[in-house]
Amino acid sequence: MELAQESGMPQAKKRGREAGAGRQAWRRYKKNKLAMFGLCFMALLVVVSIAAPWLAPHSPFSSIKNAAGGLDIMAKPSGEYALGTDSLGRDVLARLMYAGRVSLSVGIVSVTISTFLGVLLGAIAGYYGKWIDSVIMRIVDIVYCFPVMFLIITVSTMLKPNLFNVMIIIGLVSWTSTARLVRGEILRVRELEYVQASKALGVKDFSIIVQHILPNIMAPILVQATLMTADAILTEAALSFLGVGVQQPTPSWGNMLNEAMSIMVLRFKYWIWLYPGLAILLTVLSINFIGDGLRDALDPKLKGRR
Repeated sequence: MELAQESGMPQAKKRGREAGAGRQAWRRYKKNKLAMFGLCFMALLVVVSIAAPWLAPHSPFSSIKNAAGGLDIMAKPSGEYALGTDSLGRDVLARLMYAGRVSLSVGIVSVTISTFLGVLLGAIAGYYGKWIDSVIMRIVDIVYCFPVMFLIITVSTMLKPNLFNVMIIIGLVSWTSTARLVRGEILRVRELEYVQASKALGVKDFSIIVQHILPNIMAPILVQATLMTADAILTEAALSFLGVGVQQPTPSWGNMLNEAMSIMVLRFKYWIWLYPGLAILLTVLSINFIGDGLRDALDPKLKGRR
């Protein structure tokens, strides 16, 4: 019994320290008003996007017919259409809600892919070094040299433009910054005492990287992934606006903005472009606020402050 208690004490103390550090980080995060605004807005966006089938007043795919049997094309915001209708008579509010699903899906899936590739290749390069590091970093330099948007547009044009391809393409071309970040962090951490002690005890390299190194550099990776989510959403909106991203009739904030190409729409049909533009603006700003808040909350230099 006593041996079991003694063996369990270090783990209990470790969990207690981790819980205490988490509470301190949360207290620091809550003091950042912009970060809290971003967190609340993103929580609202997630809820609205998930509940879109129940909250949307009309179908986002079907044109709405009026009492005379015609289509309510570009109808102004009113009691029946809270945000008006588009050029095909579809409800803008419904399409805005469903488009949030697209943006969140692109952000989550593409960043998951890019973060996985970046962490994997960055960890291998930083931990093993030598010729392995040189080869991986030269690959990073080659990919980094290409303009990302131009590369994505080229690949999207060669493939069939759809939501799945957009998520995969963005994920496969945006991992370089994460790889550089992870490599730099591991170059710093791998010389510390606990890593050297693990090597001396004969712990396998995979276990050292996964169990000892990555948990200690997770904070900058998390911040990087958060900021990359905003970039992915902006990239998807740009691709859809140019017609090589999410295709109609699937609603996307980018292809909703595509309907505002006419000067007449820009001047007299503000609801066609204003609301999807605001959705993109607020979402990207909120994610950036969250990333900045996480960076400040998880910064080791701030642990001793209130």
